[in-house]
Amino acid sequence: MTERPQQYRFHQGEKILPFAASEYEARLAGLRRSMAEQGVDACVLTSMHNISYYSGFLYCSFGRPYGLVVTATQDVTISAGIDAAQPWRRSHGDNITYTDWQRDNYWRAILSVTGPGKVIGYEADHLTLLQSEKLKSFLSPSKTLDIAPATMKQRMMKSPAEIALIRAGANTADVGGYAIREAVAVGAREIDVAMAGRDAMEREIARRFPDAEYRDSWVWFQSGINTDGAHNPVTARKLEVGDILSLNTFPMISGYYTALERTMFVREVDAASLKIWEANVAAHEYGMSLLKPGVSCAEVTAKINDFFEERQLLQYRTFGYGHSFGVLSHYYGREAGLELREDIDTVLEPGMVISMEPMLTIPEGQPGAGGYREHDILVITEDGAEDITHYPYGPGFNVIG
Repeated sequence: MTERPQQYRFHQGEKILPFAASEYEARLAGLRRSMAEQGVDACVLTSMHNISYYSGFLYCSFGRPYGLVVTATQDVTISAGIDAAQPWRRSHGDNITYTDWQRDNYWRAILSVTGPGKVIGYEADHLTLLQSEKLKSFLSPSKTLDIAPATMKQRMMKSPAEIALIRAGANTADVGGYAIREAVAVGAREIDVAMAGRDAMEREIARRFPDAEYRDSWVWFQSGINTDGAHNPVTARKLEVGDILSLNTFPMISGYYTALERTMFVREVDAASLKIWEANVAAHEYGMSLLKPGVSCAEVTAKINDFFEERQLLQYRTFGYGHSFGVLSHYYGREAGLELREDIDTVLEPGMVISMEPMLTIPEGQPGAGGYREHDILVITEDGAEDITHYPYGPGFNVIG
């Protein structure tokens, strides 16, 4: 009987990546500096966001483990046989395919790059207890260190190439917003409006990036009571006159997430709702004016809190006022060190990208019931911030249908 291999290299086709090779080399150089500072011999990265950030490859797990091993001289993605050569085509560096003829060939493939007895960097916020035990068993590390904080800190600072991609994403989110605005009508279902926005964004991404892989763009379009949560899924609820609406477009370009969020009303807005809406818009504008280098996330949060407190609205705020952008998604990745919350002391610096997105949720049965949310993406510059979201906000443009 033919002996089946534990791993092999299956490389075919041309490499196609979201960024130039020099971009990935710069990212890897930054990681290697962190490794040298902490005495790490090899990093075993397992999260979608870090593997994508350092290699360009965004994996589809389907219950299988994936990895990126980075040493002082190598960067190798580790992928399952079901994907054939696609991971190599979409990876900056080398790629090893592991087979499933034998359990844990994934770890044997990683060991072939790291060697035994090394100091291993890993992602404590992603590696499961099961896989952590297998790392220790197969790699026999002399020491393990959590490299996740260093990688997050690096990802928070965007390169010019990243900012250009994020800007294209913000433009694409606007395209989806206008398509949604056109689709809003009394009697239309949330799902139908959402599909119009999603389809418009996917066509725009394909136009701008003809060599990309297309996946994961989506829309949350909510109406009435469904607006009370920022992440409420789309339903088949039909729009009615006077409904409050939440427009949320999320184009995904090569793992990079962007967003547009707007409050809308169908045809008319009552006085109580208008008062809440205008207050949230004012907080949104005030918040955007606060985003500049040298200011901490906690300071921005405190000032917007005071703004709402003065208007007796702070009790209706349900989450932070903004977050970082980059390689992240609703089901993977997060740069938690750059969020506008009371417990985040990160100081804003040029090259960071952050949203301003105040939200007020008024409970059912009260005047103005519903969720009010505006969302713009801003790039921190040397002396302030540039708003790269251009779809209009406020009652003057968003009472529609």
